[in-house]
Amino acid sequence: MRKILISAGDASGDLHGAELVRALLRRLPDLQVVGMGGERMRSAGVEILVDQADLAVGGLVELLGSVGRIFGAWRKLSAVLRKEQFDLVVLIDSGGFNLPFARRVKRVKNVPILYYIAPQVWAWRSGRKKKLAARVDRLAVIHPFEVQVWQGSGVDAVFVGHPLVDQFTSYQEQVSTVEARQRVGVLEGPTYVALFPGSRRNEVQSHLPTQLEAVRELHSRDRRCQFILGLATSIDKEQVEAILEVANLPASIEMTLVQGRTMDVLRSSQVALVKPGTVTTEAMLMETPMVVMGKANPLTASVLKRALKIQWLAMPNLLAGRAIVPEFLQEKAQPVALAGALQSMLGGPSRKTQVEAFRLLKRSLSVDSSETASQIVEDMLESPST
Repeated sequence: MRKILISAGDASGDLHGAELVRALLRRLPDLQVVGMGGERMRSAGVEILVDQADLAVGGLVELLGSVGRIFGAWRKLSAVLRKEQFDLVVLIDSGGFNLPFARRVKRVKNVPILYYIAPQVWAWRSGRKKKLAARVDRLAVIHPFEVQVWQGSGVDAVFVGHPLVDQFTSYQEQVSTVEARQRVGVLEGPTYVALFPGSRRNEVQSHLPTQLEAVRELHSRDRRCQFILGLATSIDKEQVEAILEVANLPASIEMTLVQGRTMDVLRSSQVALVKPGTVTTEAMLMETPMVVMGKANPLTASVLKRALKIQWLAMPNLLAGRAIVPEFLQEKAQPVALAGALQSMLGGPSRKTQVEAFRLLKRSLSVDSSETASQIVEDMLESPST
């Protein structure tokens, strides 16, 4: 029986890993898959050895408190590699965890490695490019421009399409706005604004208080607006409820908390206030106009400002090469400015411009990613020297 070890270090990796594993098991029903992930990967058939929720932190300062857990995860996965026989290792995103882990894999067993959703060396820390090329056997990249980024590096990079495109297209064909609102438990009448503060505890702590002040401001301008707070499954609701209690929003503001139903929340909403990251791609694919806001620890922000090689953080802007989506970062992420940007997205030319651009960008990513990546896995299992 063939066996692979898979490593996904955050909520989006868990989602993409689950889809990949389902596609793999359709091709190879006897394949055994173990590794690090979350509930979605567990439901897809992965034997979870390390829960990715334990590692769900971001930022340089915030990572210091998780070093022990990260090393513990590396040790546990490495011990399994030593003890058992694996045919392939699949790494999904999470370069901070998976790139050092790739080195451990080569030292422990020298098992072939596929990196699915490669680290964004085109955005920052380009020095990782040489390290990654030396440690992995193949790359499956999800943006067309990444193939050129990896040319001449010595590692084979294949564009497999974005793993979310087919999921969102299928969802939109099957679920109406009315049905989505029924799923999340909100009424049909109001204008809904979605909030996405992040999938990590420290992100929620940094973003949600400012988002809630923007909510207060927007509601004072437009009483029709009500709000849906989209939470990752990795987030503790008690943390969120404590922040809501401190915010002390007026009773006229309805805030519906929804966990783990990103597509339903986006489908239910006329506009979304989101943090940088995967959710900017998700809102784009749902064709939900958005405003991006980001706050980080000042030290983390200072380091990132020097290290980043890109002009924007929102994926629609990066794909288009222009500012389609407004971005408010650090000191610019003020409640009044955010409320004004959200209000402009509720109607008029700004909204139309975003939606039209989103439709064009979605076409550029339309390849069945999970199936294509699963074909690469199958090829590597059949030809281990690839």
